[in-house]
Amino acid sequence: MPFTVAIIGRPNVGKSTLFNRLIGKRLAIVDDQPGVTRDRREGDARLGDMKFRIIDTAGLEQAPDDALETRMRLQTERAIEEADLSLFLIDARAGVTQDDHIFGAMLRASGKPVVLLANKMEGMHGSEGLWDAYRLGLGDPIPVSGEHGEGMSDLYQAMMPIYDNYVDEEADSDGLEWDDPLKPLRIAVVGRPNAGKSTLINQFLGEDRLLTGPEAGITRDAIGVEWKWHDKKRARDWPIKLFDTAGMRKRAKVQKKLEKLSVSDTVRAIRFAEVVVLMIDAQTPMEKQDLQIADLALREGRALVIVANKWDLLGDQDLNYKELREKIDRLLPQAPQIPVLAVSALTGRGLEKIMQAVTDVYMDWNARVQTADLNQWLKMAQEKHPPPAVGGRRIRIKYIAQTKTRPPTFVANCQRSDELPASYRRYLINGLREAFNIPAVPIRLQLKKQENPYAKDKSRN
Repeated sequence: MPFTVAIIGRPNVGKSTLFNRLIGKRLAIVDDQPGVTRDRREGDARLGDMKFRIIDTAGLEQAPDDALETRMRLQTERAIEEADLSLFLIDARAGVTQDDHIFGAMLRASGKPVVLLANKMEGMHGSEGLWDAYRLGLGDPIPVSGEHGEGMSDLYQAMMPIYDNYVDEEADSDGLEWDDPLKPLRIAVVGRPNAGKSTLINQFLGEDRLLTGPEAGITRDAIGVEWKWHDKKRARDWPIKLFDTAGMRKRAKVQKKLEKLSVSDTVRAIRFAEVVVLMIDAQTPMEKQDLQIADLALREGRALVIVANKWDLLGDQDLNYKELREKIDRLLPQAPQIPVLAVSALTGRGLEKIMQAVTDVYMDWNARVQTADLNQWLKMAQEKHPPPAVGGRRIRIKYIAQTKTRPPTFVANCQRSDELPASYRRYLINGLREAFNIPAVPIRLQLKKQENPYAKDKSRN
């Protein structure tokens, strides 16, 4: 395990801003509104020559036991348990509050190392709050500005002894490097609000890692969690990175700035994923928003798996599945035979099939076909169904090759490529799917106009 650092503090003290500063990119959503972060967000951070895993947490708040804020606090408490070091942020301009005292006591009770940071100290504003921070009993506060990067060298000096001690212990224990070069399979779990995305990931992990509840829209950031799954079919272990995303509503209903940021974060998760798991509500399946999300994933060239959640709430399940399968095939003709799985994330029913479907489409997404096999297929495909004649002259496709994978992409040399009808292009794509067993992932076929070798000579004369 890498050296792990948790950023702790009450709402709106600048935790996500510092998180973004340490990982070197704007990964966490930042807004003036308090309580933006709800789940734990993790990232790979660097400060000088120190590399570590960092956890951005929800703002700690006092709340009744059954409130969403209490579930958020439990997630933060778990992050403190996992961390080797906590960075406790206070807002120096606001001074030390009663909540700061309560959570300072919690950190002292954890017995874990704590570095106290007085944030928002750009230009030494908030100096009174800096001196006030000594009353927390957590040592000398370090003045920093997460937004402007001030005080990072002092933070480095405070963290280094704790980091060095951890690295020495790790070297003595097994000598293993924490940054394993085996790259995880990135899976984005997307869908409308309250479809059960966080519940599904918690079932995979076997713990309440992500906040869940009856309230729609609990998740705001795209939260990445690492996991391992054993593939019995291929007798191998897959390192997985699951991204839980905010529910995507209709564009007309996305009005607030914070919700727009959440949606853009989800879109980014889709673009950086390798497989997208679209969760739909089995009681209201494939509404317009579901189709738009599926279409976005396919246009981005991602492998797609559709999971119909809350299946246990339906009556005639065989009939409902048949109707759903026919509906999806009709509405998403650009990727026929997409895996469609009926599950209950709450009870765990059917979940074992999801990861098998994910790895199967991932293998198809990486499929590569030999050029000789492609051209033999192309010859037979044109003999079976010749390209149309346009203006009395038949279009010829003379050569095809695969140029890349992820998704499978093919380039064909074609006379008058701009005149080839879209229907014939679809015929070729469907033929590639069937001939080379690439059923469920996007296939891209580019038609390249064949150059006239005499054109340059004629232009010179």
